[in-house]
Amino acid sequence: MGLPMLESWKGWAAESNSLGGVAPDAKAKRLVCIGSYLGLHRPAFYPKATGADYEVTPLLKPVREFRDELTVFSGLDHRAKNGHGAWENYLCGQNLKSYSLDQQVADVIGKESRFSSLQLTAGKNSRNMSYTRDGVALPMIQRPSVLYRKLFASPEDRARSGYLLESGVSALDRVLEDANRLKGRVSARDREKLDEYFTSVREVEKRMEKQRANLDEEVPQVDFELPGYDPVAPTLMLEAEEMMYDLMALALQTDSTRVISLFLAGLGQVFTIDGETLQAGYHALSHHGNDPDKIRDLVKVENEHMIRLARFLEQLKNKTDAEGRSLLDSTIVLFGTGMGDASRHSNRDLPTLVAGGGFQHGRHIASEGDERLLGDLYITLMQQLGLETDRFSNADRNVNDRFA
Repeated sequence: MGLPMLESWKGWAAESNSLGGVAPDAKAKRLVCIGSYLGLHRPAFYPKATGADYEVTPLLKPVREFRDELTVFSGLDHRAKNGHGAWENYLCGQNLKSYSLDQQVADVIGKESRFSSLQLTAGKNSRNMSYTRDGVALPMIQRPSVLYRKLFASPEDRARSGYLLESGVSALDRVLEDANRLKGRVSARDREKLDEYFTSVREVEKRMEKQRANLDEEVPQVDFELPGYDPVAPTLMLEAEEMMYDLMALALQTDSTRVISLFLAGLGQVFTIDGETLQAGYHALSHHGNDPDKIRDLVKVENEHMIRLARFLEQLKNKTDAEGRSLLDSTIVLFGTGMGDASRHSNRDLPTLVAGGGFQHGRHIASEGDERLLGDLYITLMQQLGLETDRFSNADRNVNDRFA
């Protein structure tokens, strides 16, 4: 089982950095890219005012606690073609199936962790998000249990991990004795970090046990035909999303990876939120045609995404890295979409939020009038991570003058 990075291991970390890759003085060390397939309803997301004095909008309310640790961007896109098929431009830039942002970063800093990058999805998806230098789409992990085994089971233990979870036996029970011996050789702050880490793992295990039990329960009969193209419990997408965030936080804390992408799918699932079953499937709601009732329900679903994002940010804020910084301060979290207006299949003006990463946050930055591209923001993100680059797809300006 992986352990969190400890200050007692700084010598090892310095040796690793000397082997090449990211600059050791980079302000950010990790990158998380989250993409919502059906976009975000812009009037509910964008503040009307720019700068630091903007009024919190309905979709920003769940993350208002992190107002000083995030920045909202409006007016950015890749000047790409419109349509659902062009969603995959999100991390690629103007050209489809090209070298994606996460993989450009992973190819530089990924070698310093067990997994150069992780590609995840919550819900069944029909699109891709991450592409290699050669334009090869990378498959995504859909099941939290598969990600859990990938992160925390050794090859010889993988067959046994399912039994451990189902039996209620913690994987930690096998390493507690060694962990206690380790506590006697590390600093006081590292001992606190180990306790924090083990507590987090136990909480995730408990949630996974609960999820397994829920999947075994009899499914209520409803007047809804499950789409044939999405057989993997689509209505459990939000639960899967929450668990993926939990495991992502642990993956970053253990330095198992420094680059993660998470695709938030959206097909025909009909959600029940706060005891109310919504009037239509998620995809149908995104094609609202300005119907106020559909928009209301669409924003309810998107609000659930923002609630889970806020919980993820809170976990990163409360966890620390080997240098004693919060993971949020040393991790860039990009939350956005390749769809500006799903109702019209428009890929213009893509709602974007950036949190953490050591930036000066707390503002709404609009690109109106200066023709900045989303790729210009990506250049700034890569530079914050220590990459020496001044281009991304069709962009070559960065936004350092307004953000970094």
